[in-house]
Amino acid sequence: MNGDTAAGPARTPAEGSAISAFSYRLLRRILDVRPVETQALLWSWIYIFAVLCSYYVMRPIRDQAGIAGGVNNLQWLFTGTLLGMLALNVPFAWLVRTMPRSRFIPLTYRFFAVNILLFGVAQYAFTGAGAVWVGRVFFIWLSVFNLFVVSVFWALLVDLFSAEQGKRLFGFVAAGASLGAILGSAATASLAALVPPSLLLLAAAGLLEVAVLCARRLGQLSPALSRPQEGGANEPQGEAERELAERRKEQSAVAVAMGGGVLSGITRALAQPYLLNVSLFLLFFSLTSTFLYFQQASIIGGVVRGRAAQTQLLATLDLVSNILTLLIQLFLTGRIVRFLGVPKTLGLLPGMSIVGFAVLAVMPGLSSVVPFQVLRRSANFAITRPTREVLFTVLPREDRYKAKAFIDTVIYRLGDQVGAWSFASLTALGWDLRAISYAAVPVSALWLLNAIWLGMRESRMARERATELDAALAARPQPD
Repeated sequence: MNGDTAAGPARTPAEGSAISAFSYRLLRRILDVRPVETQALLWSWIYIFAVLCSYYVMRPIRDQAGIAGGVNNLQWLFTGTLLGMLALNVPFAWLVRTMPRSRFIPLTYRFFAVNILLFGVAQYAFTGAGAVWVGRVFFIWLSVFNLFVVSVFWALLVDLFSAEQGKRLFGFVAAGASLGAILGSAATASLAALVPPSLLLLAAAGLLEVAVLCARRLGQLSPALSRPQEGGANEPQGEAERELAERRKEQSAVAVAMGGGVLSGITRALAQPYLLNVSLFLLFFSLTSTFLYFQQASIIGGVVRGRAAQTQLLATLDLVSNILTLLIQLFLTGRIVRFLGVPKTLGLLPGMSIVGFAVLAVMPGLSSVVPFQVLRRSANFAITRPTREVLFTVLPREDRYKAKAFIDTVIYRLGDQVGAWSFASLTALGWDLRAISYAAVPVSALWLLNAIWLGMRESRMARERATELDAALAARPQPD
């Protein structure tokens, strides 16, 4: 029997446990949530919490390995990351093509968990030059791991939740990611000087098994999400009926593989105008993120001395960023999206980047790079990332897994690659951090234009999809 439905229909809080009913009453105070969505929302929280906690336990180890391997060699590590993304996308697309999600999602996470255990052994066994090379390979691998495991999570969520649900719930779901990132960063910051990295990696591998459990439970809850819901005050009943009809149709197909071509995700991501612009959005984001990452590595490497001190500083920056992100997600994200709409919300991060790089050009140093990095990362995870995921809810189901995986991994790392080699080339030409920051300003301006167009296009596609569903519902035979 399919793992998505083996446990039978999920119960609503009114039908289920007292814990579910209490959770609904508590969440309802801060979130526009329906009773039938409560359990799925909580399992989504635990899922992304485990994934991000696992990653952030390992992230400072990766960043320190990048510094130890030499900042001048970082562009080669980014090249290796892009190659790793390309190498994994085809077998992942094959899994999606041939297996139902109840099988390919656990396989994906357990593959990475085994890799983590192997790196733990290598971290323990190698010293000196061998440890440097293990660190470089780990840098590449973790950069691949991060995007794949998070992309699979969001692909499952946009498959389970409708566009209307995503706009209400995704910001709050992302708060689970921030909480996991906070605890993961705090664990490494407090334990980096006390325990060997291999023990931290062992804990990270265990958290991925928690993610597998959550993914299976969400699959079991998916039929409940297609039931009639208690509409909120801000939800038109026509919209609720359209979304319900669409989800019923899609959930009937989750027990079988999606089929399609192994390369269809790649070809559609590059050929469809909408997906191409989603790709450009992520390309601009990753390119500017890489510029900022290299500037941060250069400044910290020149100012902060010692491996432990660098690791602790990087972990502390992660901790502060994620605390700020969590506060925004819990209290502001939903309000911001409703007030500004998707186009303006997507434009917030590019606009912030224009200002941030301009300030960094005038005042390069820890006093400018640290707050810019903290604010930019917080805005991305709290506001931009949940809004960007809504863009995929208006796409066909196959695109939500295949094209999304290609965009979230290969396109993202292609931006890293372009940014890494551009930074290295500009440095070789004699450009300093000021000049490179000035160059990032017009790039961020182009990104802003792309973001506004993309948000407007998503709104139009959502309206067109609603019109098509209205027509289908009107043509449906009516009972006598």
